[in-house]
Amino acid sequence: MTQANTVERILDTAEVLFAQKGFAETSLRAITSKAGVNLAAVNYHFGSKEALIQAVFERFLNPFCGMLETRMDDSLEQSLTLEKLLGLVSRTALDTHRSDTRRVAIFFRLSGLAYTQAQGHMRRFLRERYGAVFGRFLHLLTAATPTLTPLERFWRVHFALGATTFALSGMESLLAISNNDLPQSIKPEQVNDMLLEFVAGGIRAPSEAS
Repeated sequence: MTQANTVERILDTAEVLFAQKGFAETSLRAITSKAGVNLAAVNYHFGSKEALIQAVFERFLNPFCGMLETRMDDSLEQSLTLEKLLGLVSRTALDTHRSDTRRVAIFFRLSGLAYTQAQGHMRRFLRERYGAVFGRFLHLLTAATPTLTPLERFWRVHFALGATTFALSGMESLLAISNNDLPQSIKPEQVNDMLLEFVAGGIRAPSEAS
């Protein structure tokens, strides 16, 4: 097995186990056992569990942020409404792993865990590695929601992230329930459209004070 294959096998295994069991509950020994490699290989290629977690996120975020930055560049001449901006991010997330939508679901599951489980190193890692891209997106989001205060925008965006994480990480199960219990079947693309409409409406909803 080449070094590149070893790294990919470790990342593939870690990605799935972290999503299934959480970061704290998944040991390096569980990952090495499932991946069929020894602990020395993980230490050699990553150095620590924290670095392995970061590498799992990096494998998704590098192509995502690169594609998002290009698409924001292409949209410079446009007036990006909230719906267009959210649609841009949504399409980019799906296009990053268009050939394997399961990877998108896993990533959103991992993103939710990064918030709910104490992973202080991730906040530093994301700020240092992707802060410029995220900051640029936040600037566009602020321009698209001029009536919101910074406090309102912060919480509404995180409420939206919560809804998005739940819907996309559980897409397969939710589709099975919906198509079994409801008379009209639905496809993932339709769910994505409804989710965008819901998120946009929630972010721009009039505040109690207005």
